[in-house]
Order: sequence, then C-alpha cells, then structure tokens
Amino acid sequence: MSLLDVQHIAKQYASVEGAPLEILTDASLALDAGENLAIVGPSGSGKSTLLAILGTLDNPTSGTVTLDGVDPFRLDEAALAKFRSEQIGFVFQDHHLLPQCTVLENVLVPFLADGSAGNSQIAAAESLLKRVGLSDRTLHRPAQLSGGEKQRVAIARALVREPTLLLADEPTGNLDQATAAEILKLLIKLQEERHAQGRPAIMVVVTHSEALAAGLQRRAVLQGGCLNLAKEDC
Repeated sequence: MSLLDVQHIAKQYASVEGAPLEILTDASLALDAGENLAIVGPSGSGKSTLLAILGTLDNPTSGTVTLDGVDPFRLDEAALAKFRSEQIGFVFQDHHLLPQCTVLENVLVPFLADGSAGNSQIAAAESLLKRVGLSDRTLHRPAQLSGGEKQRVAIARALVREPTLLLADEPTGNLDQATAAEILKLLIKLQEERHAQGRPAIMVVVTHSEALAAGLQRRAVLQGGCLNLAKEDC
C-alpha cells in the first residue's frame, strides 16, 4: 500500500433545494514517500474541499483515506486531533500567522496544544527558521515581514513537527512571480532533504498556477468532482 492512499472520495452537502450538492464524486490518488503532487482545476471544482479531507479537517461522504497505514476517520476525536497534529502540516495562502506573536512563537504554535514546546522544540523551530532564511527575524512580528517572509514562517510552522503529509493550498497565490518560484523551490528542497534522511514525506499542493504545477513531480486535474492520477480527465 502507498504511504498515502485515497480511494473514491465523494463529498456532498445538504441543499435547501432538496437534492444534495455534490462537490466531489470520485477522487482517488496514491503517493509514496518522497513524492509530491500538484492538483489543478477550475475555481469551484472542489480542490480545497479535497485538501480539507486529506487533512482530516472535513469528513468524506464516502471513500477512504489511509496515511501510513492509518484510516484517520476511524479514530475517535482525541486520537484524530493527535494524528492531525503529528502527521499533517498545512500551508495556506493567507499564512494565518498570529499577529501578537513573534516569528519564533508562530512556528512553535503546533506544540502549544499539547504543551510540548520545550528546549528541543525551540531548537527545532530555530533550525527551521535558519533553513528558510529567517534566523534574523525570530523576534519580529508578522506586521514587520514581507509577504514572502510570512509564507516562509508558515512553511516552518507546517514542518516543525516533521509531518508525514504536507498540504499546501495556493501557497504562492498572494506572491509575485519571483517570490513564488523561490517558495516552491524551498518547499521541494525541504521535502527532498527529509526524504534523503529517511523520514517519509509527501507533499500535495492545490494551485491555479500552471508554472507551480510544472515544478512538481506529478500533476492531476480535478474537474466535475472527479480526480484520478491515471489521466487528467475522467
């Protein structure tokens, strides 16, 4: 079985008209350690919905998701929250940094829920900030950073717990072309380094940018609620 195995995901929402609103009808994919994938498709095709399901932030109506041999939707609420915190990292277009916190504190946020932000976690956060070129910004607050710097903080925060699966939703959507290319190279380089060190790492990126998609190993189109890596349209 692949490290990430997604089979026949469908998602429906109740509608005031009576008939359910179908967002996803059949989304399947499989990725092994070290692989990355771009999911492209028109606005409203369900890309962010699929990413939310992969990140266990939303439940599928039907279908299965297995990450490193675990079906997270079979876990109870507490176990699911722990699984999400330890196994999945998120990078969003709008950063979602806490304005009152320093750069270092923002990177440490994933540890705060379970109170595990000790010396080793602080060292890990500082190491990541150095890797993303922000070692001189640790005490700055988000308002003092450029858009590209904020996104690099978000990347460090997403990776600080060394998740198996990194999910990025339009990670370069608010950035200029040169900064977007820099962020993509950084994401790929960090994933490659982890894989080379024997730590399983998968990355799935949702994007409208064909240039960003072209920089990743694999590409799939989500359209009409259907996604399959075997072909672009199903």
